[in-house]
Amino acid sequence: MPQPSTEFGEELRKRRLDAGLSLTALSAAVHYSKAQLSKVERGIKAPSRDLARLCDATLQAGGALIALVATSASSTPDEPEPGEFNEEEWTMQLSPDGSGWFQPLGRRQIVSAGAASLMRWRTGDQGPVSPTTGAGMLEASLSLFTHYRRLGQTVEPGFLLPGLIAQTHTLRELSAHADSRTRQKLLALGSRFAEYIGWLVQETGDEQAALWWTQRAVDLAAAGGDQALAGYALVRRALVTLYQDDAEETVALAQKAQSGTLPPRIRGLAAQREAQGHALAGDRDACQRALDQARALLTGQADDADAPVIGSMHLPDSVGMVTGWCLFDLGRPREAAEELNRQLARVSPDAVRTQVRYGVRRALSYAADGEIDHACMLTEPLLDGVTAVRSATVTLDLRRLARVMARHSDHAPVRRLSPRLGTLSRFTTS
Repeated sequence: MPQPSTEFGEELRKRRLDAGLSLTALSAAVHYSKAQLSKVERGIKAPSRDLARLCDATLQAGGALIALVATSASSTPDEPEPGEFNEEEWTMQLSPDGSGWFQPLGRRQIVSAGAASLMRWRTGDQGPVSPTTGAGMLEASLSLFTHYRRLGQTVEPGFLLPGLIAQTHTLRELSAHADSRTRQKLLALGSRFAEYIGWLVQETGDEQAALWWTQRAVDLAAAGGDQALAGYALVRRALVTLYQDDAEETVALAQKAQSGTLPPRIRGLAAQREAQGHALAGDRDACQRALDQARALLTGQADDADAPVIGSMHLPDSVGMVTGWCLFDLGRPREAAEELNRQLARVSPDAVRTQVRYGVRRALSYAADGEIDHACMLTEPLLDGVTAVRSATVTLDLRRLARVMARHSDHAPVRRLSPRLGTLSRFTTS
């Protein structure tokens, strides 16, 4: 939790006075009460990162106030070790009540744990898979992957993970019996399955497992001759640090993923992530430069018809949407809300997870700009979607929204919304 900071309070007061603003004027600009700002300035109350961003933007501090906000020690999970993917066995249990678990184990662990007593099967010592069979498997699996990603927009991860894990295993094992060319394609598609699993696992709140799956995706891709996915793994890892409010590490990881040897799409997605890291730090100029770079890299790039798109397939203009996201973190909620309005109008209503993710951020932007009734109106129709997709990352913004709403408990729409909003912002998925 943030701790009271005399240093922050003194700097805030100095910059407010230098700007010729009274506490009342600053309160009106950032939509926090005068009493709360007074306590922050006197070092009695801890400033939240949201308050620091709003004050930083209003007082044109260029990130100086944000940098003074005390943050908890980084809890970034250790990066998974790369490993040869065929040196472990995967075990998965599914229960009638809908619960289940997955665990990768070394083969010696399998034997010592008595797993030999479980129901087991294998493909046997079969000959090579024919090119026709391999091509048919690729076509069917690619179609299946597209359907899984669409389903992932409307249901919680737990419904999809068992099937995705099983399909990844199938592609991995089948590749061992295919000719060289088919093997590369099977492993490449398997890596996309594994990368998507990593994203869904992050949605359950398990960051360590998410990074493990991302590393498995890198291993599968490398075994098929594709070294580029290792660059995208850095982008995915930077997403974990982004949600931990670690601006410095987010920027560092994203910059590592912008090597000139990587495909333009990966570098473009990395530039977007770098922009989000700069926004967290309050560096508007660096954020804009990264967004411009992302736009240049992602515009006009032809998709590979033989491989799934890396990154989101549900954003018509990912740079525009990320721009809206960044504007909020830069303490410019009105501009953020306007940009997110434009971008959400272009997202398919069927993309529920995407609508919920950016819709909550839009509502948060309006709330931070003081338009509480409008924020409530936007939030209410999102809550069924929040329940359906059960996203740990969306829940983080939902909690921030609940905290802003709590400052306006005298509003009738807030009182009506608060019970359900409070319940949803408390739930965990893992």
